[in-house]
Amino acid sequence: MSENKRMIADRYEVGALIGRGGMADVYEGIDTRLGRKIAIKVLKADLVADPSFEVKFRQEAQNSARMTHPTIVRVYDTGEEDSIDGNGNPRRTPYIIMEYVQGTVLRDLLHARKLSTPEAIGFAEGILTALEFSHRAGIIHRDIKSANVMITETGAVKVMDFGIARAMSDSSATQSHTTGIVGTAQYFSPEQARGETVDARTDLYSTGVLLYEMLAGRPPFVGESAVSVAYQHVSEEVIPPSAHNSEISKALDEVVLHALAKDRNDRYQSAEQFREHLLSAALAPIESAPTAPVAFDDLFEGAPAEVLETVVMPAAEADPFDELLGSLTEEAPVEKPVTNPFSTLGMDFEPEIVDTSVKTELTPKNQKLVGLAWGFGAGLVVVVIGLLVYLVGFAKINVNLPSNTNVSVVDVTGKTVPEATAALEALGFTVSEVKAPSDTVVLDTIISTNPPAGEHAEKGSNVELTVSSGPSQVAVPSLLGLTETQAKDALTAAGLQLGTITPGTSPTVPLGKVIQSTPEVGTYAAGGSTVDLIISNGKVDVPDVSSMNINQAKNQLSGASGGLKVLIGTQEVGCANNPPLGSTVLGQSIPAGTTKQGSTITLYVSCNAN
Repeated sequence: MSENKRMIADRYEVGALIGRGGMADVYEGIDTRLGRKIAIKVLKADLVADPSFEVKFRQEAQNSARMTHPTIVRVYDTGEEDSIDGNGNPRRTPYIIMEYVQGTVLRDLLHARKLSTPEAIGFAEGILTALEFSHRAGIIHRDIKSANVMITETGAVKVMDFGIARAMSDSSATQSHTTGIVGTAQYFSPEQARGETVDARTDLYSTGVLLYEMLAGRPPFVGESAVSVAYQHVSEEVIPPSAHNSEISKALDEVVLHALAKDRNDRYQSAEQFREHLLSAALAPIESAPTAPVAFDDLFEGAPAEVLETVVMPAAEADPFDELLGSLTEEAPVEKPVTNPFSTLGMDFEPEIVDTSVKTELTPKNQKLVGLAWGFGAGLVVVVIGLLVYLVGFAKINVNLPSNTNVSVVDVTGKTVPEATAALEALGFTVSEVKAPSDTVVLDTIISTNPPAGEHAEKGSNVELTVSSGPSQVAVPSLLGLTETQAKDALTAAGLQLGTITPGTSPTVPLGKVIQSTPEVGTYAAGGSTVDLIISNGKVDVPDVSSMNINQAKNQLSGASGGLKVLIGTQEVGCANNPPLGSTVLGQSIPAGTTKQGSTITLYVSCNAN
């Protein structure tokens, strides 16, 4: 990359610096081949020195590139750029080419103003949708926080840095970079704080922390250091967010506290479950301060005895409201107004025909009670209308009124793409496809649809098919020179399992370290599959070099076998004062087989030239 006009891979033009973190710098850029704006993430120089981190950075970038979803910042390309360091030495710097998102980082938005409850719920819903997709692809984010979420100019959510956090936490070279750890401790799950293995439920805990922060205007735990905050995540109980924001309902409190359970088995077990409970809680009213209970008799305090005696329980088939009013009017039945408060919503009701020829009069004694009864009825109507308006507008819940243009989406899961397309197009839908890995759904068959099966959608609208691309494939990491424990940890981090262990000889790999893996490093394997290892037993192979030319034998022992020190000697009597001169190996001090690395072997030759 030159100073005047920096280019990466002769294709990506590097522009202004737009972001900086403890791990990488992000630049605005242009893909000159496609003519589109991009973001370029470049690994920091002090992390490039660790080869294992570089491998993981590339692997995780490749995993992220396979995820295509509206709530996830897309990764278009990844590679390594040749450059020269400050000492004039060549180096290769990993980079990632990403989607450029025009918007605001959620962290900055939280610093700028207080979010409304609907905003907080909407943003959390978008994050959980992204996690549902990534978890289904076998990828755990491990660093959900406000700095890794973008809010676009239209209010949409874009989650960033999938997999990079995994690479960082798995790399020993980054443990000294405490700034990266401090920045994340606020969102640590208890298992992360304890240094335990993580899974998808770890992401859900971090999302719960972020939801708490968005609702309450502050995180659940604060402290003077990362250690202090991490300790609280492990040991301290969470104060409900409503303690900091009176606009938060009890139902939302319960959702947040469920997500922040210390034991991951007590939390939500999937992003989908978390999202469904969150949206359900969003409909719950905010509880007002409790009022003293009013006894039923107190409603009629001061009414004449003769009126009280007429209030009787009606028969099951009677209308209690009519019975109450009828008992209060001695001269004539009370008329019901012919009004339909639901007409504006398209709901028509059969009007009741009433006899207006009879004059209705209420005695002064009963007017107060009639007004009270009508007040209850009118209040109930207002509540119902308000709830419907909330569902339709504020809560963004579709109330599907009868319509000839609405059609139920048929269930096509498990079908092939042609079968699913034919079934949906027959109902009047258009069809699009996205690919997603699956360890359970057969290749090229349908995993799910959006909208889901059973939901109503308008004819002509699009139904997105999620099509299985087969088991998720992950790159086999480099394990050469690692101990068995280190190799197991690296495989687990990559989504693979340790298979069989076979001892083997090596001229260079020390005792107890990995010599080779099957499948080999750089190849891809199905997520969750096993990788077999050959681990050094600390020995080398010793070939039979008898009858070989002495130079040929020396080359074989010090080359292929490696690590063996070769001496030339003789077994003939009377040759002690003369160096052996023979050119053919007559024997060897260590027989063919195996011996300890670094051993000395003597090749026996004749005293005389031959």
